[in-house]
Parts: sequence; C-alpha cells; structure tokens
Amino acid sequence: MTQEELLPLVLKKDDRAFTLLYDMYSKSLFAVISNLVSDREEAEDVLQESFVKIWKNIETYNDTKGRLYTWMLNITRNTAIDKLRSKGFNNKQKNLSSDNFVHLLDDSNKMTNRIDTIGIQEFVKKLKPKCIQLLDLLFFKGFTQQEASEELEIPLGTVKTQNRNCINDLRTYLQV
Repeated sequence: MTQEELLPLVLKKDDRAFTLLYDMYSKSLFAVISNLVSDREEAEDVLQESFVKIWKNIETYNDTKGRLYTWMLNITRNTAIDKLRSKGFNNKQKNLSSDNFVHLLDDSNKMTNRIDTIGIQEFVKKLKPKCIQLLDLLFFKGFTQQEASEELEIPLGTVKTQNRNCINDLRTYLQV
C-alpha cells in the first residue's frame, strides 16, 4: 500500500490503518530513536509513544508542507529528545545499580579504592537533616544544583548557600 492510499484510511481512524502505518514505518523510526536513546526498552517506549502521538494528531498533517514520513520523523525525533530531557530519565541514568561499584570494594589493597570507602557518608549522617538531604542529592545521586533546587522546591540561590554551609559543617566534623 502506498502512502497516498494509506493516508485517507488513517485520517478516518480505520483500525486496519494503524497496523499498516506501524508496519510501514516502525523499523525506520525505531532506528532514528535508537541513535538518540541507547537503552532498548526506553527506545521501544519512545516508539510506542510516538505512534500514539502520530495517531492522535494525524489531522494536523498537511501534505502540502511535506511528506508523511518526514512529519512522522519530526514527531518521533521530538519525542525521543523529550525523553532524554525528562527528569525521570535523567534520574534513572544517575541512580546506577550498586553492582557497578562492587569492584571498588573487592580490591581494598589499592589506595584509589580505599579513598572511595573511607566513610564520608558516616560524617554526612551527623549533619542537619536538610544538609543530609541536599548532600545526598548533590554528591551521592549526582544531581546538579539546579536539579536539586527543583527536587527540593527551593530557590537555586538557597541551594548554593546551603551547600556551602553544609560543606563547611562537614569540614568541621572532618577537622580539615
């Protein structure tokens, strides 16, 4: 079936048309998504989300402005970029499994590995609760100050000031 034959069926929201649309374009759109989103499961989710957007917004397609594939490609690319920019996706990337770090503890004879296990977190636990929460986000979970500001729902300037004060408190405990 050609694009010209398929489009009227899609515009009528014919159930058969969705399957045909998916069969015709899913592989090439998935390839585009995979270039942006390296995780296969996430890429599959983006593909599904893209086809839902395409199906729901098909009436906005204008054949005088370009080909159907190009229009679908833009929706798919934007959906993938939105996924990459999403807070949940970024947090998932930051919160790595502890399996990624087990090797640091396995070879305790190396000085570089012992540095990672000196117990800084034990000193952090002695700080005020707001400092514990802030330092956990910034240093143990890898948030930026902007992201911590959004997560804690406090102004960026307050995050910066609290971070500086908390680090000074930590220095006092460490006697550095």
